[in-house]
Amino acid sequence: MASTSEAAANPLLAGLNAISNGNSPASARYADIGINLSDPIFRGTYHGKKAHDDDLQQVVQRALEAGVRKMMVTGSDLMESKNAIKLAEELPGLCYATVGVHPCSAMSFSKHEAGPDALLSDLSKLARDSRDSGKAMAFGEIGLDYDRLHYCDKETQLIYFAKQLDLAIDLQMPLFLHSRAAATDFERLLRERLDKLPKRGCVHSFTGTLEEMQALVAMGFDIGVNGCSMKTEDNLAVVKEVPLERLQIETDGPWCDMRPSHASAKFLQDGPEMPKAVKKEKWSKDEMVKGRNEPCAITLVAHAVAGIKGVSVEKVREQAWRNSIRMFGLGEAPP
Repeated sequence: MASTSEAAANPLLAGLNAISNGNSPASARYADIGINLSDPIFRGTYHGKKAHDDDLQQVVQRALEAGVRKMMVTGSDLMESKNAIKLAEELPGLCYATVGVHPCSAMSFSKHEAGPDALLSDLSKLARDSRDSGKAMAFGEIGLDYDRLHYCDKETQLIYFAKQLDLAIDLQMPLFLHSRAAATDFERLLRERLDKLPKRGCVHSFTGTLEEMQALVAMGFDIGVNGCSMKTEDNLAVVKEVPLERLQIETDGPWCDMRPSHASAKFLQDGPEMPKAVKKEKWSKDEMVKGRNEPCAITLVAHAVAGIKGVSVEKVREQAWRNSIRMFGLGEAPP
């Protein structure tokens, strides 16, 4: 917990005192295992333009008040991995990082000024150092995305997913994985290395089919669920079948928010009340921004999953917490 002197030196730490001050539900504890908290949008900058003041402190405060106790900040390339680690340093005990290059950013290997091997070496050192310092808990976000080939072609994605998996074997960190419309290649590359990846990992923001989910679970991987995982009736049918002991929950903010148009909306009619949201042009530090997903919204994810599965929110919340701590640690003793 942040001391008074630490909080005074770093305003972001002030929010951590909410837990000890009794400003959050005593029984609630959530781990948001996929949150892009280092994105400039949480500092008031949208598409390179400043729209309002930096409100990261208020975002963190709302998360704490909702019961979020752990956040794993996603690294999507070398720079964003460094930014995630910086947040883990600024918010110790609450934030942890992942280190890796997202498939949509895989072109960065060929564009690296010293070449692809140098970038792999830099990633390895960053992951190893931040792992050993307790700041990084997973290697990722790595994987394949054939839905967005305009960002990176298939061949390049395949090459650097394989190379990063080989790096993960050396690092022996749990994986934080991404798969979109690429199940066959994704599973093949994992299976080829499965016996060398005993810590497995979580396939986050899952939107695949029932058969794809079952294959991943059979291989020993957990399934991460957020708003994008519950858009359609087919999505709901898959989420219903994810074994609770292999389920993790996340927001993937600032994206993947839960919307009234989603199939999951029917399970939120009596859901938890969220803070008021306004357009960014009418921003207030005490209100959410419309269209910008926040970690406090993980309560909606848990509520929808509970409704889909026909179990209590408490059961979903507690099992997901235990699963995340089991796999990633997040500064806690394994359950």
